Amino acid sequence: MTRDLRPETLVARAGVATDPSHRGVSPPLHLASTFGWRDPEEKPAFDYSRSGNPTRSELGRALADLEGASVGIVTASGMAAVDLPLNLVSPGDLVIAPHDCYGGTFRLLSAHARRGDFRVEFVNQTDASALARALAKRPKLVFIETPSNPLLRITDIAAAAAAARAAGAVVVADNTFLSPALQQPLSLGCDVVVHSTTKYINGHSDVVGGAVLIRDRSLGDELAWWANCRGVTGAPFDSYMTLRGLRTLFPRIERQQETAGAVARALSADDRVAKVYYPGLASHPGHELARRQQSGFGAMLSVEFADGVDALGVLRALEIFTIAESLGGFESLVCTPATMTHAAMTPEARRLAGISDRLVRFSIGLEHPHDLIRDIFAALDSVAAPSPGRVACLRKWDEAHAC
Repeated sequence: MTRDLRPETLVARAGVATDPSHRGVSPPLHLASTFGWRDPEEKPAFDYSRSGNPTRSELGRALADLEGASVGIVTASGMAAVDLPLNLVSPGDLVIAPHDCYGGTFRLLSAHARRGDFRVEFVNQTDASALARALAKRPKLVFIETPSNPLLRITDIAAAAAAARAAGAVVVADNTFLSPALQQPLSLGCDVVVHSTTKYINGHSDVVGGAVLIRDRSLGDELAWWANCRGVTGAPFDSYMTLRGLRTLFPRIERQQETAGAVARALSADDRVAKVYYPGLASHPGHELARRQQSGFGAMLSVEFADGVDALGVLRALEIFTIAESLGGFESLVCTPATMTHAAMTPEARRLAGISDRLVRFSIGLEHPHDLIRDIFAALDSVAAPSPGRVACLRKWDEAHAC
């Protein structure tokens, strides 16, 4: 029946009144590290919490249903989720990854490659010819991240996945920026989806976790074996909290992306801003593709300030936004990727990816858009005088809550 339900209903009903003991509306938290056997030759459904735990399984099922997966594996962190599919790769194999991927992913793949676990090539996957040249080398695994972090480039998932699978590769997509509420990579041809559930899925900035969702049962069972073997599965309490946060995913992200669009439009009209990276803007090169493969544009945006604007000074002057590295929570955050989230990349790698020192990434929360926009422009005004047109626009924003 779950396949016939809308995702909002799946989230709201996950685990409700399924406890066989008392049918609690909220599923119970099972903190036990080990479980009793009725007989030494009859292994129970759960025997040891690293291998399996009822609370973690509840979250895994809910996420698998949302992504349309056969198997859902809950991990201890987002990076554990990114690392788990790499157990499918052997020394000498090639991994293809985005040239502008999350800094932690870049660091992990580069570290594996340096010690000879596999080869890695970072490719601009929005460039079809560059991707085709890389796929001609017959990679074992292709890692997709769209929208990319932090420049929100949009990769054609269906086209990239089809080409990668034709080349014999397993296709893994990082869906953290949009969550299953706004994008379904498995339905577009990917084999595996990974998440940092720390972000939108939990949404409250109080739990670190990850998830790996696999379309094929046999591949899922193989990765579940590795998750148990490596000991990277998530803790019961973290799973309980993440399932609790998951229930409000849809209303949260709907409100957040609406506000993000307002912020992006306001910033794009300011001459102190060189460029706004937000797929919801018609001027974004991936706008039409995002409209086709996503059900929303998300709540992440990045801004390249104009020459002469002190980007760090803007951050220091913000009052509502918190300077922090994470994203996807109820609160609005801001960071400079070059010194924070992508500091693990070499300066040359950042240059090739287009990540400059003037780039600022915003994670839009649940605050009122009027307050967020005024906070940004007040900070901007403290380091660079606004143009007359900007002053007039702000006056209109004050009057009509739109700009």
